[in-house]
Amino acid sequence: MPSEQSKQNSTPPSTEDLATLALKIKHWAKEFGFQQCAITGTDLSAEAEGLDQWLEQGMQGEMHWLAEHREKRLDASQLLPGTQRIISLRMDYLPPDVQTLHILNNPDKAYIARYTLGRDYHKLMRNRLKQLGLRINQELQQDSIFRPFVDSAPVLERPLARNAGLGWIGKHTLLLNRQAGSWFFLGELFINLPLPLDSPQQESHCGKCTACLDVCPTQAFPRPYVLDARRCISYLTIENKGSIPVSLRSAIGNRIFGCDDCQLVCPWNRFAKHSQEDDFKPRHQLDDIELLTLFRWDEATFLKRTEGSAIRRTGFIGWQRNLAVALGNSRGGSDVEQALEQRLQHADCPDMLREHIQWALQQLRGETGGDGSDAALQ
Repeated sequence: MPSEQSKQNSTPPSTEDLATLALKIKHWAKEFGFQQCAITGTDLSAEAEGLDQWLEQGMQGEMHWLAEHREKRLDASQLLPGTQRIISLRMDYLPPDVQTLHILNNPDKAYIARYTLGRDYHKLMRNRLKQLGLRINQELQQDSIFRPFVDSAPVLERPLARNAGLGWIGKHTLLLNRQAGSWFFLGELFINLPLPLDSPQQESHCGKCTACLDVCPTQAFPRPYVLDARRCISYLTIENKGSIPVSLRSAIGNRIFGCDDCQLVCPWNRFAKHSQEDDFKPRHQLDDIELLTLFRWDEATFLKRTEGSAIRRTGFIGWQRNLAVALGNSRGGSDVEQALEQRLQHADCPDMLREHIQWALQQLRGETGGDGSDAALQ
């Protein structure tokens, strides 16, 4: 288990010592590359009703793990026994000089969610969180029990971040910050120290704005603050391992891994800061590349070019499935149709991928393909 554990000092820190330590932790967090740090408790029982209703409606789609470990999600101390506080941290990820709308509006280019253009954030943040925990122990001259989490366990990180005061949960269900918008990652350091609590974010600053809800290509928000993952492009292109519903394929456009639309239109992202992390900078020209170029990658090339990237999550067949849909929404041309036909002829082309390629060819040729029904969403 990725925790640091050993004997505890027999003399616990005083209240005054803990208050001083909390200030130092926030200073060290910035030294380790985090833009914000705050401290909250472990109780999330107030989230129970909303979580249960969301799961009962099946809005998690195939992400069955979200229905597991309910008690641990609602009480973080059950995830790491002895946990008394959660240090919640924010790290900005938007790379500088990366085009967004220009790429999104070019149907022949591949739009990849901005968070995944560089190296996978999990390892980078996890390592920094571990360093922070070790720095705390160094200061205390004793070994506290801590464990870092970065989107890798049953942790309700957005409610925790809100409770810590890092921002409010917007109508698109993402955390929003007045100084940073939403282009950031969240991480947590669970620790067994009774550090002083920061004030939660009590007020939403979304007002009457519904830009994020209105812009969603697949209408994935049945109401404010609720996301139906089954209609979300990020879910469809990443977590979903099967067929993409026919009725949603055209709306996906050229988005081949994730979707940023609700963030792109959010007024608060005018205040977002660019990341200075080299690991978050785009690799292999993925911020400006043709769909056809990516579709022509074989599996070996895919694995090489996505090494250390979150894009690996979708797998090669899922990657080609997404690209086939995007090519079906592109301007097409003889080269595109030829590439799609050639992939169909490969003996290793699975039925699921074949279905999407055939759909793409029908779209490009102006043929009627499928009845557009979507039983899973009815």
